[in-house]
Amino acid sequence: MGQLDRITQQPEIMGGKACIRGLRVTIGMVVGQIGAGHSVDELLADYPCLEHEDIMQALRYAAWRAEEREVMLTTA
Repeated sequence: MGQLDRITQQPEIMGGKACIRGLRVTIGMVVGQIGAGHSVDELLADYPCLEHEDIMQALRYAAWRAEEREVMLTTA
């Protein structure tokens, strides 16, 4: 996985959700907007605090999380 230095998680910002550079812009919001059909350029226009690389890292982070595997542990 490439470096994700723009992705932050802080308990005091958006309840610890993954955000972009400590801003109150969550990865889920960015991915949701792209999934709803908005373009990267539209997101950059709507959120002037974002940079192109922020959105690219948000998408890479979401792809990485989607590939994570959960292992169910049995209790004795």
